[in-house]
Amino acid sequence: MSKPIQIRMAGYGPPTTGFSKALKFIGDKLQAEFGDRVAIEYVLNIMDHGHKAEDILTLVENGEMTLGYQSSSYLTDRVPELGFVDLPFLFASNAQARAAMDGELGAFLVRKTEERIGYRILGWFENGFRHISNRLRPIHMPADLQGMKIRVLPSEVQKRTFELLGAIAMRMDLTEAIAMIKAGTLDAQENPLANTVTYGVHKFHKFHTLSYHFYISRPIFLHRAAFDAWPDDLKVAMQQAVTEAVAFQRTLAVEEHEASRNIIEEAGCEIVELNAQEHAAFVGAVQPLLNDVREMYGEQMFRLLPKA
Repeated sequence: MSKPIQIRMAGYGPPTTGFSKALKFIGDKLQAEFGDRVAIEYVLNIMDHGHKAEDILTLVENGEMTLGYQSSSYLTDRVPELGFVDLPFLFASNAQARAAMDGELGAFLVRKTEERIGYRILGWFENGFRHISNRLRPIHMPADLQGMKIRVLPSEVQKRTFELLGAIAMRMDLTEAIAMIKAGTLDAQENPLANTVTYGVHKFHKFHTLSYHFYISRPIFLHRAAFDAWPDDLKVAMQQAVTEAVAFQRTLAVEEHEASRNIIEEAGCEIVELNAQEHAAFVGAVQPLLNDVREMYGEQMFRLLPKA
């Protein structure tokens, strides 16, 4: 008998997260269909094995792992076009963002990424809308961020966004940010509520503002050489499993948002919901960045956006 095809799937969250459950969903589907033709292995949280969260990119690129996910922002230095979906207030709703990533915009970004990196990208998990938490004060207006040290993802677009909002934006990996938050040397961070709870940030940050400033996706990428060498039936099955897992994970993401909000409130934290005037102040403050991006990309990528 020929050896089973090894499929090592990696993430950077506890088994309880929707992302880990979605990896297991993919593996279960493949195991049920292919049996001993495949050997599925999970490393659900590479940070438990001494890695940084960003290391997942290299682990898949060099073939140590077969499949992984990571926020698209981590790839913007290598694939500048991905910076487009880091733009603040680009999407008005989950529905619009999902339609964009599953449609022409997502397909365009897949092509640009695969041109530069040895991945096959089969879909986009939803990291979702991001919100601001901090240890200092409630945030209602951009002025409340003045001088506040905030962690942002490794994206120049995100760094520039928070500089325009008056904060001291610091690009860093998740592992570094968690350590600094616990030490009290980082004032603020921005994340979906589920991430804020998963990594225990709400135990150190009392103030949470529902700003909906970025919507971030996590591409599901495979080591290209391994995937391309698979028999056609396994490639088709993996694509189908990923497509179904994306729908599954996005449903869990909505549930996780609500559950995480309850946990944050029960911990005695304060949640600020921006009113229309406050929201408009944030949008206005980042307008110079949007103008710069229109000059950089032209209207091509904006035309790929579905209507709100």
